Amino acid sequence: MFQLDKENKLTVEELIPCYATDFHKYLRPTAFMDYAQELAYQSATALGFGYNVLIKEQRAWVLSRFHIKFLKPIRWGDTVKIQSWHKGPNGLFFLRDFKLMDQAGDPAVLATSSWIILDLVNRSFVRSNALAQLMPVETECHENAIETPAPKLLPVREGNVEKVGEHIVNYADIDCLGHTNNVRYVVWSMDAAGADITFKKPCRELFINFIKETHVGETVELFRHVDTAEDGTITATIEGRVEGANSFICKLVF
Repeated sequence: MFQLDKENKLTVEELIPCYATDFHKYLRPTAFMDYAQELAYQSATALGFGYNVLIKEQRAWVLSRFHIKFLKPIRWGDTVKIQSWHKGPNGLFFLRDFKLMDQAGDPAVLATSSWIILDLVNRSFVRSNALAQLMPVETECHENAIETPAPKLLPVREGNVEKVGEHIVNYADIDCLGHTNNVRYVVWSMDAAGADITFKKPCRELFINFIKETHVGETVELFRHVDTAEDGTITATIEGRVEGANSFICKLVF
């Protein structure tokens, strides 16, 4: 049972299973996003504007941007608490934050996300002022897990990226709305970053923008640009393109 506290935060306790962790037994970035996605939907449901309410009007929540900071490693077998709260409208977007706390109660992962409501009939955005009655201000919590909303990412200048692979969208990628689930883009990005990075360094920060949905049978070309700073920090920017147009941009900091 999911219940809200007096600040409109939804909190769940999770035991980290082996399949949510990587080669080092650390929580995968994609596993955190899986938890966050479910918590977002359950929180919206508890507040009265979840999937079942929106789908009656042929509308749905769609994730547009995400920014995650991994402060300390979470391991297989750890018991953690994950919180999520809705911060209200911000221009076209609706903001939602997340916090994962370790067994000592200290923050281990912080995240902020930007969502839109999509009209599933004409595939257009629903303006926030049209939804004021559905999401009254009393449902909001204005605490910031990360101070600023997830940023817009710009494509890497042509000539500075290399093609590193392709992915054909298939069964494992598709969600209940009929398009690629947001977490799958991060799976592709982590693989495209390269094993020489991902097996040696933990991901410390993740940014992603979802630009255009992808569907079964489409071929997503994956392009990579890697920067290495003087302090050893590695930033891998991954772009996914369908027929030459970007479908997503993901920036991973190791």
